[in-house]
Order: sequence, then C-alpha cells, then structure tokens
Amino acid sequence: MGKEFWTVREVIDIFEVEEAFLRDLEAEEIVCPTCEGGVETRGFSAPELEKLRLAKLLVEEMEVNLSGVDIILRMRQHMIEMRRQFDAILEDLASQLKKTQAPDN
Repeated sequence: MGKEFWTVREVIDIFEVEEAFLRDLEAEEIVCPTCEGGVETRGFSAPELEKLRLAKLLVEEMEVNLSGVDIILRMRQHMIEMRRQFDAILEDLASQLKKTQAPDN
C-alpha cells in the first residue's frame, strides 16, 4: 500500500509551491490538511493532494483566482458524483434487462 499522508514540507517540495500558497488554499477551504493519528504534524491525504495539484494548475497556467478554483473544484466534485450515480443507474438497468432477457426454464 502506498503512502497515505504527506507532511506540509513534503508537499511544498513535491509541488514546488510556497507555504503561503498552501495557507491561502486552506483559508479558502480548498484543501484541508489533517493531523496524522493524533500527532500535531499537519499533512495532506491523497485526495487533498489531487485538489492541490488541480489548484496549482488552475492558478499558474490558467490564471484562475482562488474563488474561481474553489468553484471549479466543487463543480468537478459534483460532476464526479453525478457520473457515479449515472453509472449505478446504468448498471441497475443492465441487470434488469438481463433478468428480462433470461430464458425461462
């Protein structure tokens, strides 16, 4: 199993961002670091790293401000949830179709 928790220092090094950028993302509640198992070391989970990666991309390459980043990431999350619901509906329909198509024995 891979690593589940990255410290602030590791995140700064991996993503080559300033600590102030992380603080700004936290202030806007775009990313939410956690404390690892009661330890006072703040860090980031894999889902938070993905949000950070996207936030950095939006800010640096597309010049989106943090309010825009927040909106885009929320819309993205809603789209992912809708896709999951749609996939579940399709699976249910396929299952029902198989039941109706099964030969009677």
